[in-house]
Amino acid sequence: MSFPLSLYHRLPPGIKNAVASLRGHYLNRLRYDGRTERLVEEALERESWSESRWDEWRGQRLSYLLERAATRVPYYRDLWAERRRKGDRSSWSYLENWPVLEKVELRANPRMFVADDRNLRRMFHDHTSGTTGSSLDLWMSKHVVREWYALWEARSRRWYGVSRRDRWAILGGQLVVPVAQTKQPFWVWNGGMNQLYMSSYHLSPAFIPAYLEALQNYRIKYLLGYPSAMYALAAGALKLKNRELRLEVAIANAEPLYEHQKETISEAFGCPVRETYGMAEIVAAGSECESGTMHQWPEAGLIEAAASGPDEAADIICTGLINDDMPLIRYRVGDRLKLSDAGCSCGRNLPLIAKVEGRSDDVLYTVDGRMIGRMDPVFKAGFGILEAQIIQESLRDLEVLFVPDDGFHTENLERLAHAIRQRVGDVEIDFRRVAEIPRTDRGKFRAVVCRIPKAEIAAWPSGPRAGSDQPNELRRD
Repeated sequence: MSFPLSLYHRLPPGIKNAVASLRGHYLNRLRYDGRTERLVEEALERESWSESRWDEWRGQRLSYLLERAATRVPYYRDLWAERRRKGDRSSWSYLENWPVLEKVELRANPRMFVADDRNLRRMFHDHTSGTTGSSLDLWMSKHVVREWYALWEARSRRWYGVSRRDRWAILGGQLVVPVAQTKQPFWVWNGGMNQLYMSSYHLSPAFIPAYLEALQNYRIKYLLGYPSAMYALAAGALKLKNRELRLEVAIANAEPLYEHQKETISEAFGCPVRETYGMAEIVAAGSECESGTMHQWPEAGLIEAAASGPDEAADIICTGLINDDMPLIRYRVGDRLKLSDAGCSCGRNLPLIAKVEGRSDDVLYTVDGRMIGRMDPVFKAGFGILEAQIIQESLRDLEVLFVPDDGFHTENLERLAHAIRQRVGDVEIDFRRVAEIPRTDRGKFRAVVCRIPKAEIAAWPSGPRAGSDQPNELRRD
């Protein structure tokens, strides 16, 4: 733990609120200005654009970014210079001529990806978390930050009838109170952003009543956060038969949202639950409309999806269109999506994301070469389990950690094992009862953890991407 954070944890609650509010005022000035409302309206107006107009807009933006990356970004300038020395005369104006960028390269030389006409000391620096030393350093200028947050305001708040000026709560991964703390408050009020930041590390049954009371006392209008954390809070509220808290919307981010989580959150708080998709690198993004369909944000980036079966998600490669100060060209995000050309009854002319599976490492591999993504239907079948995590040690061995509910019976495990084998084949399953599923250092929940070495997977004839040296990582930050 850093010294500033350790010092912050020692402050009394009122002083913590003041410090958080000062930080909130700073972030507000960074993210929003007098142009924000105009940028929001422009983003909403673009949703009615025709496909040809979108193609023209994105084509012009892409041409500018490719030229800027090849001539002003050290990493890419060196790459093209080396190709020219080897006799390669292909044009950098065509996206297909660019190599795929792996995360390991971005981690190794992050400053080399910043345009040489930008001063790092004047840019916003974002240092993302990672589960296995996989953090990233990212930079963006103030105008990029403001364009991004205007887009977020339009597509992740205005769609749902709320705004940044409403009182809201977030269940996220910041250590707003020490993990070992056993007395409320387990939250901090950030007056600069009208935000109640609630710890996702303290959602035990004993503390759920305090969380619900705080949400009512602070007159919270909507909730944003990890689906696993919102689900734990909602399940606790239903168990207590507490239906007093009514919200406008619950917005899920940073983790896959499973159907049983969605139903429980909606029932507990009497509101729609909307899923969003994105990452710190801001090269792709999406959000769910009122029709329950996930739409891409075309301004965020171009998404290339590898070929897959008709109902399968695939690894994606993205080219960001917003951050022209640290452009990422044909960047392998590590997520698995299924895209769709269908339309949506909401009337917005934005391309669709049919399925979000999460990290390519958050899948199970079968002996016959299949990759199995979401396993939530298994745990929705009434086995008396609050939450579970499937850990794959090898093609033939799974470990299942599970937290039992009041209705759990030991014989349920036999039925659960059968349901799992129906999806992944004949495997050995070791069930382990636990008090809670371990979270990552940012409080995120992983429903599936693959521990098969990458080198082993890459060596399979049907391996997902031979030659990748990325470690197993989280879905998205």
